[in-house]
This record gives sequence, C-alpha cells and structure tokens, in this order.
Amino acid sequence: AIPPSSAYSLFRLHDTHARNMVEQSEKGYQKQLGVNAGFAASTKKKAPGKAGLRYYKSVGLGFKTPREAIEGTYIDKKCPFTGNVSIRGRILTGVVRSTKMNRTLIMRMDYLHYIKKYQRYEKRHTNIAAHISPCFRCAEGDTVVVGQCRPLSKTVRFNTLKVIPSGSKSGKSFAAH
Repeated sequence: AIPPSSAYSLFRLHDTHARNMVEQSEKGYQKQLGVNAGFAASTKKKAPGKAGLRYYKSVGLGFKTPREAIEGTYIDKKCPFTGNVSIRGRILTGVVRSTKMNRTLIMRMDYLHYIKKYQRYEKRHTNIAAHISPCFRCAEGDTVVVGQCRPLSKTVRFNTLKVIPSGSKSGKSFAAH
C-alpha cells in the first residue's frame, strides 16, 4: 500500500510532466531539435512560446510566422516554422482539392500553356502534394501559398506557407446587385 502523501506527490509529478509534455501521437517520441525539454532541469521557469522551450523561426520571403507555430504544442519536423526545413526555389499558389492525408494536402494549380502554331493559350492544371503544418486550419476550396523545399517524401516537395480561407463554401455563385 502506498501512503497517501506519496500517492499525491506521484500524481503531482505526473500532472506537471503531462502539462510540460507536447502532443505525442506518433509511435516514436517526438521532440524538437535543440530543445531539451524534459531532459535537463532548468533553473528558470519559462512559458512555451515566450522565448523558451519552443524552437521557431521565420522562413523569410515576407511570410509571417503563425501564432500557433510560436505558442502551440505540436511537434512537426517537416514544418517550415518549427522544423528542419528551408524554403527555396519556387513559390506557387493554388486551390486545395483534398485534405484526406495526414499533414498533407493536394493543391490544384491552374496555368495557361501557349500554343505557338495557333498563337493562343490553352488551360492546363496540375495537382501538387504539399505538406501542411498543424499550425494551419485548412479545408477544401481554400487558397494556399506553397514554397518549394527538399523532398519530404516520395511525392511531396512543397510546404504550405499561407492559407487564405475561401469566402463561400458553395461552388460558383453570383453576387446580388
């Protein structure tokens, strides 16, 4: 039998450990690079997101770091704001077609292709798979801005930098005058 005082201290220890713990939903232990939370006893108590216990960075190119990336508790090593991924190369804009995959979306990018013989353009499109960080809330139909990065998987070479929510959830609509 455990004395009541030690049971309370055990509960308190578990409770504080759970509060300091980040979202652990994967098989392996998830942690940010360069942050020793839970391993070393810190002398100063710092709140996550307030210059302590959470690594985040600016990707540059005029994109703001989302508040959720700074103050959130998620761990994503492929996130451009909190992970080990740099954005370089192309910046593309498109409409979200599918968000069924885990932390991955399919974006449709429409573009025009010039036909020299007829001196006209034809519409074309391509579907691009892009990683989406948990700091973004995204639904089908939203407009996203993605940036090129190193290959993150077999098909993913882009990372979401900005989500612009769609105004209406329906398809084509007419504005009343």
